[in-house]
Amino acid sequence: MNLSNKVIWITGASSGIGEAIVYALAKENCKLVISARRIEELNRVKANTKLSDENILVLPIDLEEHQNAKDWTQKVVAKFNRIDILINNGGISQEGYALKTTAEVEQKIMNINYFGNVALSKAVAPIMQQQKSGKIAIITSIAGKFGQAGLSSYSASKHALYGFYDSFRLELKADNITVLLVSPGFINTNVTLNAVTGDGSIHNQNSPAQENGMKTAIFAKKFVSTLKSNRNHKYIGSKELLAVPFKTFFPNIFYNLIYKMSNKKK
Repeated sequence: MNLSNKVIWITGASSGIGEAIVYALAKENCKLVISARRIEELNRVKANTKLSDENILVLPIDLEEHQNAKDWTQKVVAKFNRIDILINNGGISQEGYALKTTAEVEQKIMNINYFGNVALSKAVAPIMQQQKSGKIAIITSIAGKFGQAGLSSYSASKHALYGFYDSFRLELKADNITVLLVSPGFINTNVTLNAVTGDGSIHNQNSPAQENGMKTAIFAKKFVSTLKSNRNHKYIGSKELLAVPFKTFFPNIFYNLIYKMSNKKK
């Protein structure tokens, strides 16, 4: 897939994986829409791309307010007349045991990671149906393949994305719209640092696994390569990705090891 002149919308574009993807795509002669909550950070990212105002739109959104997804989509179409690719990357992480996590925090995580994600795709898909072409790419997580202590709601939201998009892919195939699920392992971002705890406060502490993870620029390069391909799914990470087949073939051993690792974190 040639990305030149494609209109590509990236959520969670103000930092981490999303920011790195923006910079990688800026080199592909694309027209970009960059979204996140913090407009000052989006403007910083825009300035770093060196793209002209004709080729980039800063569109602040809050995925928790997903009832506005159609309005956001109309703003993109008003600017560029089409949407070729949606990259659903925006999200929030969690650090807190299930029994100590309030229902309000659980709802917040699901609103952002699942309902906001899905609402945006459902708002964009009709535009792609009219065009008879498009691609929706979703950044999930290996946490969408197995659970870990302290990540119950986060993992649930990522599992839910797999269930929805594996179904949505089949529904959109006849309209020449493809769905790509990309599952990162440990990537060197502040996602754990900014994670929400059980009572809704910010965790404000990063994890060694995250700090030693793949650099965002390397992830973005691999992601863009995958975006150009015809793949339906891709894992991107390092040795931690081995946990997925290990869980599939040796589930009892896998969960015993995860349990021991969880106890070491306490």
